[in-house]
Amino acid sequence: MILVKEFTKGIIKENPIFILLLGLCPTLAVTTSVSNAIGMGCATTFVLFFANIIVSTLKRIIPSQIRIPCYIVIIATFVTIVELLMKAYFSLLNAQLGIYIPLIVVNCIILGRAEAFASKKSILSSIIDALGMGVGFTISLILIATFREILGAGTIFDVKIFNDYKPVLVLTLAPGAFLTLGLLLGFFNFIGKKKG
Repeated sequence: MILVKEFTKGIIKENPIFILLLGLCPTLAVTTSVSNAIGMGCATTFVLFFANIIVSTLKRIIPSQIRIPCYIVIIATFVTIVELLMKAYFSLLNAQLGIYIPLIVVNCIILGRAEAFASKKSILSSIIDALGMGVGFTISLILIATFREILGAGTIFDVKIFNDYKPVLVLTLAPGAFLTLGLLLGFFNFIGKKKG
């Protein structure tokens, strides 16, 4: 039961985007399409998963004075692996995500989970936490991207879904990302207050 609670907190109570407001730079940049959102979510989850395992495993070995640089080296290792895998097998997605893949190294979600959770908890708890946070991040990206792609381009997965639809082009631009995020934040805040 504790592991289920640990997993679901990353999706609901401590959702990285809608509750903790972390990782907003890649969120706003890559959510122009659902395929980009899925790619970024999977890449981030991969890095989060393996970084949490390594940090949790080495927590007693890493000196506390240099823990943050060590975490960054661990995270950068897995980001490099993800980037090389994407270049080899998903080159189009890699080109679309561009600089945002290497920037996973400094993503607050990953470094925050390493510092606040994996460095203090067991390996199993760290794995469950990473998966929950990764799934929560990915779901949030997909939700934002779905609105932006459908309303901003009239497509989903780059397939046209409306015949006579005039897209709201602003949603495919940076202001559209802020607008969509703001509306969804307002919605989830409203729902949260209704439940409380």
